[in-house]
Amino acid sequence: MSYRAEYHFTVPDQWKNDPQRPVWIDGEYHYYYLYNADYVAGGTATGTAWRLATSADLVSFTDRGIAVPKDTTPNGDVWSGSAVIDSDNMAGFGAGAVIVIATMSPDDVTQAQYLYYSTDGGRTFTPHGTAPVLPNPGVRDFRDPKVIRDEERGRWVMTLAENDKVGFYHSTDLKSWTYVSGFIRGGIGVLECPDLFRITAGDGTAKWVVGVSANGKGSGLPNTYAYWTGSFDGTTFTADAADPQWLDHGWDWYAAVTFEKHRSDGSVDPSVRYAMGWLNNWDYANITPTIDSDGFNGTDSIVREITLRRSSTGAYYLASQPVGALDEHVSRTVQLGDLEVSGTRVLDYQGTAYELTCEIAWDQLTGAGFQLRRSPDGSRHVDAGIYRDYAFLNRRPTVNPDASGRWQESRSPFDPAARTVRLRILVDRTSVEMFVDDGRYVHSSEVFPYLTDTGLALFTIDGTAVFRNTVIREFTVS
Repeated sequence: MSYRAEYHFTVPDQWKNDPQRPVWIDGEYHYYYLYNADYVAGGTATGTAWRLATSADLVSFTDRGIAVPKDTTPNGDVWSGSAVIDSDNMAGFGAGAVIVIATMSPDDVTQAQYLYYSTDGGRTFTPHGTAPVLPNPGVRDFRDPKVIRDEERGRWVMTLAENDKVGFYHSTDLKSWTYVSGFIRGGIGVLECPDLFRITAGDGTAKWVVGVSANGKGSGLPNTYAYWTGSFDGTTFTADAADPQWLDHGWDWYAAVTFEKHRSDGSVDPSVRYAMGWLNNWDYANITPTIDSDGFNGTDSIVREITLRRSSTGAYYLASQPVGALDEHVSRTVQLGDLEVSGTRVLDYQGTAYELTCEIAWDQLTGAGFQLRRSPDGSRHVDAGIYRDYAFLNRRPTVNPDASGRWQESRSPFDPAARTVRLRILVDRTSVEMFVDDGRYVHSSEVFPYLTDTGLALFTIDGTAVFRNTVIREFTVS
């Protein structure tokens, strides 16, 4: 039996970690990711290349092999970075060339940024010499360049992870970069995989967003994607608030990237942005049953559609929903209707990979939710729902990668006075992603239930609830 995900992206073999921001080329998204063909033989220390998969809908992907190879220059393997389309030949490699700027560390200590270019539509890349386009200024953490085009000012802007700072750089040719400012935020670990983008809310308000992958565990915060809304004048980012918000409250949505949503005619939708993350965590990255059962270690979250919304307090936040193209891959729908529950109610449904949606409503209770991937005797399951003033995803009652026992239940705020909650939960063979109240909060976590644990139950604590319009959908992805 296989642990390979049914409808999430997985690496064909060996190892993957950080997603790289997909780019739109000739009607397809080109998705690059860090790939290690030597993982089984030597572990993660053997280094990564960039592997490519293409997709028209961000659900079904076609493998295209290695695009940016490792160990072909004296600089060694290739780490995270970003790809852009140089439409106006500013770098001198031809109009429409795909430019990758990525971190490399020739001596395994000094991190710097190097350039690769492609003239075949992003399928294969050539190194631009062996010298960095942005040398290390004498600091330890100096990595993960994310480049965007500032059309208004006619230049490129790079964000770079520099310990507790996001550095901002300018360039006109992608080959020479000048530092211009920094955005500093301590207390959430070493910042990685920075992000910078502009998005427009439904009320017409446009915000700039700075995002980073960060480890807030020590402060009781998530270990995922922290972000700040604010303003950006092309040089300096000013946050609306000092404390970050989090795009995911689970344990396993790391090294996430966001990217433009292109309409069918190729134009960009300014009100929606896509996002995807690595469904793993460096605390236990090598602990997965997939390497033994299927010869791979590397699964991504479902691609999300991100929108900017305004809360009742007037603050703006990013909301998440699974990519709409999932609707085109539904192979089976189970309509369960409205179900009244008081205590535990085991359903007549078995499955290892599905989507579950419903609205839970009540007059008075302490908690309610689901037991997912329930064992036949009811002793093992993943719990998802609400309890008092928080929503939660709890993987403690099933097999999971956290041997420490400290990172088992993730939580996000919930107002019990609402007496209703909407849940959309994506279950796959080694993961659960829970979207709360139209994606206001999301929890993504790895879990490794026995493949024989296929049951599903509803539960309430100290009261009765109605699980309204309960629907299960299964997917087939070729």
